[in-house]
Amino acid sequence: MDRGLVLVMALASGMVVANSYYAQPLVGAIAAAFGASTTSVGLVVTASQVGYAVGLALLVPLGDLVERRRLLVAILAATTLSLAGMALAPSWPVLGVAALLVGVTSVVGQVLVPFAATLARPDERGRVIGSVMTGLLLGILLSRTVAGLVAEVAGWRAVFWLAAALMVATSLLLYRRLPVVAPSTRLGYRALLRSVVRLVAEEPVLRLRMAYGALTYASFGVFWTSVGFLLAGPGYGWSDAQIGLFTLVGVAGALAARFAGTLADRGHARTQTGAFVAATAVSFVLLALGRTSVAALAAGVALLDLGIQGTHISNQSLFYPLRPEARSRLNTAYMTSYFAAGSLGSGLSAIVYSAYGWTAVCVLGALFPVAGTLLWAGETVSRSRARRCEVTSCPART
Repeated sequence: MDRGLVLVMALASGMVVANSYYAQPLVGAIAAAFGASTTSVGLVVTASQVGYAVGLALLVPLGDLVERRRLLVAILAATTLSLAGMALAPSWPVLGVAALLVGVTSVVGQVLVPFAATLARPDERGRVIGSVMTGLLLGILLSRTVAGLVAEVAGWRAVFWLAAALMVATSLLLYRRLPVVAPSTRLGYRALLRSVVRLVAEEPVLRLRMAYGALTYASFGVFWTSVGFLLAGPGYGWSDAQIGLFTLVGVAGALAARFAGTLADRGHARTQTGAFVAATAVSFVLLALGRTSVAALAAGVALLDLGIQGTHISNQSLFYPLRPEARSRLNTAYMTSYFAAGSLGSGLSAIVYSAYGWTAVCVLGALFPVAGTLLWAGETVSRSRARRCEVTSCPART
């Protein structure tokens, strides 16, 4: 696959997904601007995540039905208008509605990832997916840094005006560089959505990977929704720019994307899943210590992003080959559960932080990947037992 095209896809994925995360380091400034509580502004962040899950369910399947270049340009036009709505919002409820619409239309990366998997050869698919996902994760991380720096200089509204301008540029880039590929299905839209449900029912590997993804990304939502309150609060007292720059410590997760993809191409996706999910769980021990130690907090962020991104790439490398003609719909099923779980984690985090503080947030965040680690251990035991039964005749069970 042409490296220039992979770079374009990675760049576009990162710039668009950033729209759902610009508000996270700005929660303190937004709360002060509107005189709102931390819970209220935390729900604005949650609204963006909920919108993203809705967009995954309703827009991403169209990647199998509509020519992708045309689809992406149309979606980006709606994203641009929604970002302008955030920049002009007169109150936090209006900001929340605009954030919801931004989330719905910021799913371009989830159309591009299965498109990249379709264009790549089987022996390079994991690496290509990892490269595009690296761009996507860098977009998530750098969005917070950019938001913090821009808000420090020009105010938080300028962040969303800049984002709208970037969407216009991204639209032009994709229109010029993406190849035109005919849709893979002629199903009607309703039949297309129903087929997503059938894929979940018929593919046990997909269901399992949805569970791993949901249990790790829920912890991501828990952490990133409340860390801005911690860093802006009395313990740290950091500015928007300082909070934004701090998020760069998660770049280790972006580096893990290519590493996980390469290992997946060599057949290690199932084995490495357990290590990445467990790393996500362990990260919350460091994050809890981060209430008073910036070094522990930084190490925890790096380990958290490493575990979540490694799990994500491992999952994608296993479910994309299941149905080559339905990769957008496979991605829809997986990513809808993924971001629905992130929305749940985000909403719970805002409530728990307001009521019980940072340590309780870390306990909540750890519960999800601990459950994922137990699930992986059970799957491994079952798989080992099944292999033994292939070699020796196991007695029939009643």
